[in-house]
Amino acid sequence: MVDVLLGLQWGDEGKGKVVDFFAPRYQVIARFQGGPNAGHTLYVKGEKVVLHQIPSGIFHEEITNLIGNGVVLDPVTLKKECEKVAAFGVDVRKNLFIAERTNIIVPTHRALDKASELSKGAEKIGSTLKGIGPAYMDKTGRNALRVGDLLRSDFNTLYEKLRTKHLQMLGVYQFEEDIAAWEAEFFEAVAFLKTLNIVNGEYFINQQIKAGKKILAEGAQGSMLDVDFGTFPFVTSSNTISAGVCTGLGIAPQHIGEVIGVTKAYCTRVGGGPFPTELFDETGEELRKIGHEFGATTGRPRRCGWMDLVALHYACMINGVTQIVMTKSDVLDHFKLLQICKSYRVNGQETQQMPYQLSDTDISPVYENFEGWDKPIASCDSMDDLPEAFNKYLRYITDYLDIPITYISNGPGREQIIHEKTTATA
Repeated sequence: MVDVLLGLQWGDEGKGKVVDFFAPRYQVIARFQGGPNAGHTLYVKGEKVVLHQIPSGIFHEEITNLIGNGVVLDPVTLKKECEKVAAFGVDVRKNLFIAERTNIIVPTHRALDKASELSKGAEKIGSTLKGIGPAYMDKTGRNALRVGDLLRSDFNTLYEKLRTKHLQMLGVYQFEEDIAAWEAEFFEAVAFLKTLNIVNGEYFINQQIKAGKKILAEGAQGSMLDVDFGTFPFVTSSNTISAGVCTGLGIAPQHIGEVIGVTKAYCTRVGGGPFPTELFDETGEELRKIGHEFGATTGRPRRCGWMDLVALHYACMINGVTQIVMTKSDVLDHFKLLQICKSYRVNGQETQQMPYQLSDTDISPVYENFEGWDKPIASCDSMDDLPEAFNKYLRYITDYLDIPITYISNGPGREQIIHEKTTATA
């Protein structure tokens, strides 16, 4: 059986810590989409580590980690990550596997990403400029290079063909940046990648399922960035929702078990795009400051706002979420008044449904107010310890969604997670 763990907002929900917490229950952890634009933050031996492409189970020696075919892989970023992980005594050649159908990000993808974003001017979408979009475009355009191609004798010929095509496209943008240094780094990383475990991913994962292994599919970004169902066009280039697990790993739908959704106790977003509950006042700045809300990949300050139940309900619906993990609950300790968006007023009409297009729509959130609490959530180690005002906040959310919040993360530490039936240290 394959359980799925993914973000329910615009990413940055704290999935890395949550996966790390759940990891000991599983024997395989697999990434099924996204690229190095994702950043999962872990704390290993007290040190902060950000993983961009390697699954978050890599620090558990007994866990097999798979990078699936739905990912677009940057060999340069992967090499750097492997070196970072190795510094903690982890041998990635033992428990890291890469599907041969995984698409590769080449240097000219990064150049195209940058050229395209610059050409948009004020209409730019906030790309991380990692080459993600152009890499997925080559995948759908059937031009991509894949990890399995690295093992072919004519790989250099295939690379030159793709490079030539990209340079012609860059000529249209009048982009003249020298990518020679990028290419030298790329081929060095390719040589390293060839020393890792390259496998037939779909057979590999299905053999694990047949053997009765417990598998966790780890999502990147968040549901509201899904290329089909997110806040288009301010989205990523892959399917970030649970349906992407099947195509991103090569498994059948009947193998999906629990769908664990991760949400913050409030909302954040990095980059451009609509954000109905965004706060532009001192409260928004306080959320950012107290929550240390800066992008794990880019370092950009995150936009902050109140919990949005219209968006959260939508995300739970399209994912088939069975349980929720709420993170950053302790950040709300510092506020005397809290708000939750219960509906949108769209062009004068109130609705609880997500509009087709948020970007060009007159949307204002309709809020429910809640009192803050005087006992710090960070000091609680069981559900019974939680203050009643916080429980009222939770009950409103669970009643609205009709989905249980089974875990509460109440601090950055690995052990700071409260389960509804156990203590935080269990």
